[in-house]
Amino acid sequence: MTTAISVKNIGKQYKIGAAETKFRYNMLRDVIVDTVSAPIRLAKAMIGKSDRRQNQNYVWALKDVSFDLEEGKVLGIVGRNGAGKSTLLKILSRVTEPTVGTVSVRGRVGSLLEVGTGFHPELTGRENIYMNGAILGMRRSEIDSKFDEIVDFSEVTQYIDTPVKRYSSGMYLRLAFAVAAHLEPEILVVDEVLAVGDAEFQKKCLGKMGDVAQQGRTVLFVSHNMSAILRLTQEAIVLNKGQLIMRGPTQEAVDYYLSSGQSQAGERTWDVEDVPAASAPFTPISLKVKERGGKIVDTIRSTEPVIVEFEYKLSSPVTGLRVGLYVSTMRGEYVFTSFDTDSPELYEKFDSRNAGHYISRAEIPADMFNESRYTVGVNASSFGVRRYFMDENALAFNVDISGAPGTQWAEPRVGPVRPRLNWKIEKIGD
Repeated sequence: MTTAISVKNIGKQYKIGAAETKFRYNMLRDVIVDTVSAPIRLAKAMIGKSDRRQNQNYVWALKDVSFDLEEGKVLGIVGRNGAGKSTLLKILSRVTEPTVGTVSVRGRVGSLLEVGTGFHPELTGRENIYMNGAILGMRRSEIDSKFDEIVDFSEVTQYIDTPVKRYSSGMYLRLAFAVAAHLEPEILVVDEVLAVGDAEFQKKCLGKMGDVAQQGRTVLFVSHNMSAILRLTQEAIVLNKGQLIMRGPTQEAVDYYLSSGQSQAGERTWDVEDVPAASAPFTPISLKVKERGGKIVDTIRSTEPVIVEFEYKLSSPVTGLRVGLYVSTMRGEYVFTSFDTDSPELYEKFDSRNAGHYISRAEIPADMFNESRYTVGVNASSFGVRRYFMDENALAFNVDISGAPGTQWAEPRVGPVRPRLNWKIEKIGD
C-alpha cells in the first residue's frame, strides 16, 4: 500500500516562555518571506542544537520520533498531558516546523487542532468555508456541493453570514469540525477538541469520524477518551515525554498506556518537571487514596468508604477555581465526575482562593464500585475561563468486593457500579 505519512527522526524544541503566535493571519508577502527563511532557521537550529540541550531555557517537546502510516489507516495517538501529542499533529498539519528530522505527507490535509485554527476572525462563516476549501485545492463547485451539508451539521445556519469573531466557542468549534470533516481531505488530523462541545455534539462528531474512517481516508486522532480511541482506530502509538514508546494494535496500545505511569501504592506525586509552566499559579503536589482511618491503599473494599485527597499550592489568588476528580474504568469510560465546590456552601466560601497550601478532600461512599481496576484523574480550572491543570490518568486503584451485595451468587455483575439498593419483597395474596 502507498504510504500517506512518513515521519523520520523528528524533534521539536521550544524556548520556555516563548509561545508560538496564535491567530496570526499573514499576507502573501509574509508567507513568501517565511518560506524563504525556513531553511536558514532550520540550519541555525541544527548548529545550535548541542548548545541548546545544555540550556535550561529550552525543552524538547518531541525527541527522535519516527513512524510510517499507510493510506486509509486510522491511527490513534495517546499519552499524558505534555507527551507531545499536539506538537506532533501541528507538525503534520504544517502549522509548525520540526527542529530536526523530516516529514513527508501525501495528499491534502484537513486539520482540527484547536478552536480558531484555520479561520480568519474577520471573515464570515460562509467566507471561511470557501477559504478553507480553496486552501485544500478544491474548486468552487466542489465546495458548493458540500456547503449545505457543512452548515446543517454545524447548526450555525442563522449566523453563517456573521464574522466568526462574534461566534461563541461552541459555534466556532461546530463549524470548524464540520469544515474539516466534510471537505474531504485525503488526510484528517483531529486533536482533543471534542471536549469543548456538549454531549450531543460530541456524539455527532464521533459518528462523523467513524464515517470518515469507513470511507478509506487516512485519519490521525488524539483523544483522552479511550472508548473513542478503541472504537475509531485500528492502531495507536503511545507518546511519553516527547518520545514514541510503543506502537501496536489499538487494544494493546491502550492497555499499555493505561497500565503505565500509575502509582501502585495509592499515591501519586508530581515533580517540578511534570507540571507545565502554563499551570501557574496552580501547582499540584500529590493525590492519595485512603481508607477512612488514614492509611494509603491501592486496593479498597467496596463495602467501605474511601477518601481521595488532592494536595496543591496556589502562588497567587485565583477566582472561580474548582478542583475535580474524574473516576473512570480502565477503558476510559467515565464512572462519575465530582468537584470540590459542588455544594453551595463550599462554592460560597472558596469561590475566591488566596495564595497558599490546600488539600481538597472527597469521601466516596461505600457500595459504589464493582470489582475492577479504576483510574482517577484530576482537574483544576475556572469554569468557562481557563484550565490550569489536568492529569486524566493520575493513579489507579483496585476494588475488592468481598461482602458486597450479591456475592453469594457466582456470576459476575456487569457495569462499573455495584450499589446496595433498598429492595423490599412483598407477597400479595396466597
